[in-house]
Parts: sequence; structure tokens; C-alpha cells
Amino acid sequence: MKIYSYKGKRNVCGEKIRAMRIKSRMSQSDLAARLQVEGVMMERDSISRIESGTRFVADFELCIFAQVFGVEVGSLLEVQDKENSRRLG
Repeated sequence: MKIYSYKGKRNVCGEKIRAMRIKSRMSQSDLAARLQVEGVMMERDSISRIESGTRFVADFELCIFAQVFGVEVGSLLEVQDKENSRRLG
């Protein structure tokens, strides 16, 4: 499977995931443990790579991130937020 980049990154959700993790006062290891409890086997270094935009995020992983943070999937996608701002603005 070919992984494409968007604005030099492999995901558009990494910065939002980092912000939500920090807001929730979780370390990367804490977040990895929460994901593992939900059935997504992910280590701390994968969280780091996601947050820096160097790792692809699968759709099922995105759903579990949203579940862990108690938010809608769309809130993790900066592209959707920008599109909504354009529509409203």
C-alpha cells in the first residue's frame, strides 16, 4: 500500500492528538496503554511518530483515538476544521 503525504506529513491528526493528550494530562506511554486496553496495539514510539506526522494513522486507529479522548472523529482532522471554517466564515 502506498502511503501519501499531505503538506509533508503522513497524517493530518497528529498535532490534534498531541494537543488532546497534553490537555488530558497523559504521557505518550499513558496514551499507548489506553489504546492497548481498547484493542489497538501501539507503543509509545508510535504515538511520538504520529504526533510528529511521520507515521500513517489507520481509520480504525483514528476511531479509537477519538473514543479515548471522548470526541468525534472529525475533531481530530484539521482538514475538516479548516473546511468548516471556510463554510461558516
